[in-house]
Formats: sequence, C-alpha cells, structure tokens
Amino acid sequence: MRHTRTAPSVTSLPQSPQDEARSRVRHYAITMGIRTVCFILMAVVYPVGWWTFVFAAGAIFLPYLAVVSANAGSDSIPHAVESPVLQIDAAAPAPDESAQTPPVITIHEQRPRATDDGSGAP
Repeated sequence: MRHTRTAPSVTSLPQSPQDEARSRVRHYAITMGIRTVCFILMAVVYPVGWWTFVFAAGAIFLPYLAVVSANAGSDSIPHAVESPVLQIDAAAPAPDESAQTPPVITIHEQRPRATDDGSGAP
C-alpha cells in the first residue's frame, strides 16, 4: 500500500508560509538576474543609444522593485476564506404572549397595631 504525504488541497485557504517564502525568493532571484543582465548589457553594448539608457534604468530600478515585491509578499492581499457551514437565515420566532406582559407580584405590608399597654401584643 502506498502512503502519500500530501494533504488534500483546500482552495479557499491562503498559500502556506513556506511556499510563499520560496515563491518570493524565486521572484527576487529572477528580478536580480535580469538586473545583472541589464548591467552587463549596459557596459558591453556599443554604440551608445537609447537601449543603453533602458538597460541603465533596469540596472538602477530593478533592485528596488525586487526588494519591495519580496518584502510585500501576499500579506497585503486579503484572502476570503469560505466557511464550510452554509448559513441560512431562520424565520423570526413568533412573539410569546406571556413574554409581552410579565406577571406583577404586589406585596402589601401592614405594621402591627400598637396596643394600649405598649407590649405590642394584640
């Protein structure tokens, strides 16, 4: 029996941190490789023309773009993770008659009458 180590893919979840870091490093290396090629072509290509300035702009601005895109990653992209539970609005419950008018309990107290002898007994 063959065992697989891959987990089932859930499409609504964001990319794992390891895969995201690997992707950012790959993107950074490709951008810096293009920058190196631009720098070499800027120095080698002769006669100087408009393409030399394009290569110079690539050699100057690509490091900035590579660092910014590598640091930003997908943290700034909001991910909407779907709930696996289907939410259905339930009908409002019928109002209960007893809940509308709560019972009122009234207690009437009377003080004991004082007798003429002052003992307080009736």
